[in-house]
Amino acid sequence: MLRFKSLGSGSSGNATVIQARGGAGITHMLVDCGLGLPQLDKRLRLAGMLADQIDAIFVTHEHGDHIGCARQLALRERIPVYMSQGTYTAIGEPDFAGLLRIVCDSQTFEVGDLQVRPFTVPHDAREPLQLTCSDGASRLGVLTDLGHATAHVLEQLSGCGSLLLECNHDPQMLATGGYPPFLKRRVGGDWGHLANEAAAAIALAIQPRGLKQVVAAHLSEQNNRPEVVRRVLSAALGCGEADILVADGPTGSGWLNA
Repeated sequence: MLRFKSLGSGSSGNATVIQARGGAGITHMLVDCGLGLPQLDKRLRLAGMLADQIDAIFVTHEHGDHIGCARQLALRERIPVYMSQGTYTAIGEPDFAGLLRIVCDSQTFEVGDLQVRPFTVPHDAREPLQLTCSDGASRLGVLTDLGHATAHVLEQLSGCGSLLLECNHDPQMLATGGYPPFLKRRVGGDWGHLANEAAAAIALAIQPRGLKQVVAAHLSEQNNRPEVVRRVLSAALGCGEADILVADGPTGSGWLNA
C-alpha cells in the first residue's frame, strides 16, 4: 500500500512523507526537508512518526524552502540523501559523511518497497528534479516548483493515480499584488512557478492516463487562495470543488492513499 502526507507546503517550507507497506516492511521517504529541525520533528510526531523511521531523504533542489535541514537530519539519524549533482554543487558540496546518493533524470532507484523515478523540470535552480514513486501497484507523482510543463514532464507523470501538484499563483493576483516587478517576472516566468490554470492543464492532460486524485500544493500566501484553486481545478477536471484537496503551509495534509 502506498500513501503520503504533506507536512507543510509553501514558501515557508516544504516536506512530504511517502510511505510504502510491502514485503520489505514499512518504508518511509521524506521528499524535501524545508523546515527547521525542531519543526520537522514536531510535524513528524503529529503524523505518528519519529525521524528515525525515515529511510531516505530526496531533495528536489537547492532552494531553502526545500533543502532546509536535510543535511542536519541526515547526519543526526544516518539517513541516505538523494539529490542531483547540480543540486549538490549549488549547495557547495558539503560533506554528507558517506550518506550522499547522486541521482539523475529518468534513472529509477529503490528504497525498500519504493521505486523512485526522478525527472527534470524547468525551474530556476541548478538541476531540479521532481519524481514519481510506486510500490508496484499504485503510483504517485510529486510536481512542485516548475515554470511550465514540458512533454517530458507529462510523459513521466503518465499512470499516476495521485498527484501532489504545484498551484502557486493566480495570475491576476500576482499582477496586482505587492511583489516587486522583478519577482513578479520570476514567479510568472517559464522557469518560475505554475499558475493555477497551468496546473489545471497538467492535471487534465494526464487525467485520461489514470489520474484520480489531485492535491494542490505550494500555494502562494500572497498570490493565491485555496478556494480559487479548487474552483479552477474542479472546472478543468469535471469534479466537485470538495474533491480537490489542498496542502497548506502550517499543517500540510492528512495521510492520503495514493
